[in-house]
Amino acid sequence: MAADLSQLVKAYDVRGVVPDQWDETLAELFGAAFVRVTGAPAIVTGHDMRPSSPGLSRAFARGAAAQGADVTEIGLCSTDQLYYASGALNLAGAMFTASHNPAKYNGIKMCRPGAAPVGQDTGLAEIRELVERWSDSGAPEPAATTGTITQRDTLEDYAAHLRSLVDLTSIRHLKVVVDAGNGMGGHTVPTVLAGLPLDVVPMYFELDGTFPNHEANPLDPANIVDLQQRVRDEGADIGIAFDGDADRCFVVDENGDPVSPSAVAALVASRELAKNDGHGTVIHNLITSWSVPEVVRENGGTPVRTRVGHSFIKGEMARTGAIFGGEHSAHYYFKDFWNADTGMLAALHVLAALGGQDGTLSELVAQYDRYPSSGEINSTVDDQAGRLAALKSAYEGREGVELDELDGLTVTAADWWFNVRPSNTEPLLRLNAEARDEATVAKVRDEVLAIIKG
Repeated sequence: MAADLSQLVKAYDVRGVVPDQWDETLAELFGAAFVRVTGAPAIVTGHDMRPSSPGLSRAFARGAAAQGADVTEIGLCSTDQLYYASGALNLAGAMFTASHNPAKYNGIKMCRPGAAPVGQDTGLAEIRELVERWSDSGAPEPAATTGTITQRDTLEDYAAHLRSLVDLTSIRHLKVVVDAGNGMGGHTVPTVLAGLPLDVVPMYFELDGTFPNHEANPLDPANIVDLQQRVRDEGADIGIAFDGDADRCFVVDENGDPVSPSAVAALVASRELAKNDGHGTVIHNLITSWSVPEVVRENGGTPVRTRVGHSFIKGEMARTGAIFGGEHSAHYYFKDFWNADTGMLAALHVLAALGGQDGTLSELVAQYDRYPSSGEINSTVDDQAGRLAALKSAYEGREGVELDELDGLTVTAADWWFNVRPSNTEPLLRLNAEARDEATVAKVRDEVLAIIKG
């Protein structure tokens, strides 16, 4: 009987519980299907620190090699280190990680050469179809010549590339607390930051895919409490937290207060535009703050709004030739990094901006963090489409209000906006709201939630 991959293959990647939903046998079929669909003569693979990752990654490599592809294994790495290898070596790639999900999960993030994304519309649907077919009928015929499997260390090269893009050698000395959450930041941060004028205070750098201290998801306020306290205790200038596969970074200021990812996006956008003589397109998704397109315009750039999700951001970056892209989920994308997302490069930009002037981080980011917001609020609903229709009906036709359905429903007025999107994987609606003052954002939030809850 063919495996049911409907709960395993998501919009942008493969992700599920091991071994309940997938195992090394399926991973080997995914490797074969990846080579068949992409036509790649050679690929690169990497994996995070989860207990199941080395076995799944090696099984994928066997499946790919059986189809004639030569496989370069870079072993333990962050997701953006895998993207670096895909870009620098011009190879299709596969990263084994479930990012911030609990230890029992694992997944695959796949890309074509140059770190170009593989999503539902760019090969993932075809890969799923082949794996389902082969799980029913048996493994595919091997190629006439089996590919090779070799190992290569790319950590030093990855670090050197990042440091070539942001110069930190002449900044003032900074004390930096870094929370790796027992994830891959513990592997990459020591090499990337070595020798710089930084006093790095490490937290949870031990690689442990069971996440003994807290979940490696810094967007959940509960998971940065330790970092906030440590920044205050150490009198540090800044705190940085990475998620499990270290492709996202989250920042807290010298007071231990969270810095909005939108403010980070605006700050980095201003620096990238300055590098480009005040010209260039910057991509932002539709739940980033109003401050992002404002700062982009103020610095001479052209903001372009897109749907939430890395495949949409990367697609728009390729289409427009954008120099930078930012998401409110703390994903940051760079033209200089093959349009891929790298939390580490964003962190270097923040450190360079902070260390290049005498003020505190809270003072620095105040110019980029202009409006109060609700944060993302998730509501469990029985009928996503029905509740969205009720929202549309409630706001349609109101004077001075505009609606659009680029991604869920966005309602915009002169002094406020909100977006409600359905989750792709859970029976949830996700609300984000922003306004010009706290009272208005609270009023909009409460009104929308009342309609969502019916």
